[in-house]
Amino acid sequence: MAVLSDIIEDFIKEMLDESEKDFLEIQRNELANHFGCAPSQINYVLTTRFTVDKGYHIVSRRGGGGSIKITKVSLDPDEYFIKLVFDKIGDTISQNSAESYIDCFLENELVTNRESEIMKAAMNDKVLTIEPQDRDYIRANILKSMILMLVNL
Repeated sequence: MAVLSDIIEDFIKEMLDESEKDFLEIQRNELANHFGCAPSQINYVLTTRFTVDKGYHIVSRRGGGGSIKITKVSLDPDEYFIKLVFDKIGDTISQNSAESYIDCFLENELVTNRESEIMKAAMNDKVLTIEPQDRDYIRANILKSMILMLVNL
């Protein structure tokens, strides 16, 4: 059974796909009423599922029911990967964060399903059998290397 957050995320993504514009403008309260939840649940979905790292730009307007404009950013694979490597990943990255990036790559068709599974396998704590304090550092370097290899293919 799907969690409400997953259902809301899928609903918004479907609305974005069906939109004739390159953005979607919705009312937070109307969406909350549609799903029978608090507006804070909508905020949670927007802040965790529609982030810049996942290829979305959100503009929130207060008042009048809380208007939200969601834009799916077009990603040039090489530009996005290189920017990600140098601006976002940094010296360390957790397994969850690495997998989130990989899911974004897959969703934006920057990698295949097979490539994403291989990348996730390499990010797993169970295969990084080194001291726990060193895992995030090694993981960041492995992810950066894989991204740069994909750009150079």
